[in-house]
Parts: sequence; C-alpha cells; structure tokens
Amino acid sequence: MISVALIEGNRLVREGITALLSQLPDLKVVAGTSAADTSVLREAKPQVVLLDLGLGHGDSLRVAEQVKKDFPESKVIVMDLLPVHEDIVEFVNVGVSGFIMKDATLDDLVRTIRSVAEGIPVLPREMTSTLFSQIARDAIAKGRPEALDSVRMTPREREVINLIAEGLGNKEIASRINVATHTVKSHVRNIMEKLTLHTRLQIAAYANERSSARA
Repeated sequence: MISVALIEGNRLVREGITALLSQLPDLKVVAGTSAADTSVLREAKPQVVLLDLGLGHGDSLRVAEQVKKDFPESKVIVMDLLPVHEDIVEFVNVGVSGFIMKDATLDDLVRTIRSVAEGIPVLPREMTSTLFSQIARDAIAKGRPEALDSVRMTPREREVINLIAEGLGNKEIASRINVATHTVKSHVRNIMEKLTLHTRLQIAAYANERSSARA
C-alpha cells in the first residue's frame, strides 16, 4: 500500500484526487491540506507527497524543501498546469522526485505515483532533449562551439540573457522590461532549450563568454 498526502490549494481538486485514488487497491490518501504548513504530515508519514506548484505566495518551493528536510523518506511529486524549465530545475535541486501535469490522465498520475514510490524519478516531457538540443550538443562535443553563435535568438531573449548576466532575478527582469514574471520564465525556458543549458549560472557564463569574445 502506497500512502499519499496532498498539499493542494484548490479544495475541489484536492477532494477529487483523493476520491479517485481511494478507489485503487494499492494507494491510500493519508493526509490532505490546502496550506503550506507541513505539520499535517508528521503523523501521516506518507511515502509520496503530491504538491501543488501554484500554492499562494509562491510557497511551493519552500514547502518542497521543508518536506524533504523534515521527511527525507517521503518522495515529492509537483503538480502544475505548465511547469517551465527553470521551475523544474529548482525543484529537482531541492529533492523533488517527479512532476505531473494537472491535465494528465488518471492513469498517468497513478503511474507517476507508483514509479516515484519505487524510487524511479519521473520528469515531464519538457525536460527531455529535443532534436535541436542533441544536434547542438554534438556540434560542441566535436569541437565546433561556434555552432552556438548560429542559434537564432529573439531580441527579447538576448535582452533577458544580458539581464541574467547582470544578476537579476525573474521579478526584477519582469519589472525592468515591463512584462509579467511568467513571461520572463518562458523566455528563460526558451533560452535554456536553444542553448542546451540547464541553469541561470550557465546562461550568465554564456553571456560573459560571448562578451569577452567580442571584446
């Protein structure tokens, strides 16, 4: 029996998932809350924690980190409508084991829970390398780093790269270029995909290298 806890801000979603999982013989929902308070997990000690990425006040990453600190044996699965690459990297870094789209099928959700409970990490398709990424990576491996220079960036993406190199966070960048924070996250995701990079630090290093090369 796999014990599952739910930290989900939407009561309807929380109760709906609980009802669906309760119909399965090998899954049991042992706790559920809409708050960022992880104390509800202390007595339940769930094997798997389903965590809503959209918790109020942007607390989801902190909650994931707290769960892994207080309950290291519990596996965390983040649920979201459309997780961006940067969010995924941040959550993986604090120990999250899986991701599931909120519009996924029940079969996908159950498969993800079972796999994560068995110790098999489950990442969304957005994390897998595209054909373009593989081509670019092979070109670099073969000693042709100039392949990166041929990557077609939009003016806005180049602007975001430069601001990341200045050390600005997503909210600061959004304020500077007058767009929504989720738009900045989308730009960062596209930049990482195009350049086959995985962290903001790598983007900053790329920008500095390009700047030095032009100097």
